[in-house]
Amino acid sequence: MTQSTASTHAFIAALPKVELHLHLVGAASVPTVLELSRRHPGGPVPSSEEELRAFYVFRDFPHFAEIYADVNRLVREPEDVATLVTGAARDLAAQNVRYAELTVTVYSHQRMGMSNAAITEALDLAARAAAADHGVRVGYVFDIPGEAGPEAARATLDHALSAPPEALVGLGLAGIEQERPKYRDAFRDAFRAATAAGLHSVPHAGEMTGPETIWEVIEGLGAERIGHGISCVRDPRLMARLKETQIPLEVCPTSNVCTGQVRDLASHPLPRLLEEGLFVTLNSDDPPMFATTLNGEYGVAARVFGLGEAELAALARNAVRASFLGERAKREIIDEIDQVCAAGPASA
Repeated sequence: MTQSTASTHAFIAALPKVELHLHLVGAASVPTVLELSRRHPGGPVPSSEEELRAFYVFRDFPHFAEIYADVNRLVREPEDVATLVTGAARDLAAQNVRYAELTVTVYSHQRMGMSNAAITEALDLAARAAAADHGVRVGYVFDIPGEAGPEAARATLDHALSAPPEALVGLGLAGIEQERPKYRDAFRDAFRAATAAGLHSVPHAGEMTGPETIWEVIEGLGAERIGHGISCVRDPRLMARLKETQIPLEVCPTSNVCTGQVRDLASHPLPRLLEEGLFVTLNSDDPPMFATTLNGEYGVAARVFGLGEAELAALARNAVRASFLGERAKREIIDEIDQVCAAGPASA
């Protein structure tokens, strides 16, 4: 490692961060998944580290979704939900993450027989433990698995409105984007009800489909932030709209390569998004499944895309500003980022 590379690595490690695009099940570290696999044996998820790492090599997005569902089925009890949250907080704290908005697919936990009240209690207890034990503040986004249609939309919305955890901040929409059009009205209805109740709209779009999906979440779901959004580069009018509105994009480079949405990191559109003046945040998505971390994604931005420390710090500030923290909490984290920048490479 050269002195310059070591300096950048130290700077990234010291930089206070916010993580906005992190799926709860996908955030489970290898040791956590192995713990769950041994707790609930008999399924397809391997119980040895070597086999699990091989299990996490994906052919394409449908294969990734299949593997993700297999891991999801290990989450069978409220204790498992809490284990995921506290495990994620431990891993985030090691990367100087101050706040994370965790995406929780409550519909999958409901289908495993957990009640809304039990899921919420586990999320509440785990959020308190994350703050007390690891110094990481947690917000939750309940996401609808798009391929599951109206039933999932209704169940997720009902949970969000009738028994929300204290830290619930938004409603999301993820899963197989190609399946969404036939359920368009159900999703629009769910998001209309959620935003009327004060929740934020944070759907995925433009990861595995084209710009039309991004247009739909903007115009049909009132998106305040967009998960991925990288296919916007195919539509100049959409690029202009995103630049004008400054709707933040939660960009996850390594994820996009691992699921086959982008050929390789060198081909990723993140540099163009920045050059065009779009509001970009950097995120890790499902880090253990993609052999990455949030710090690793900042490292990719430096190593592959040539971003310097000032640009990395700007991305960190973007994530803070795009979060649903209160203004005082945002200011505190941005002040921390500014202090690291002012200290210079030697101190970092």
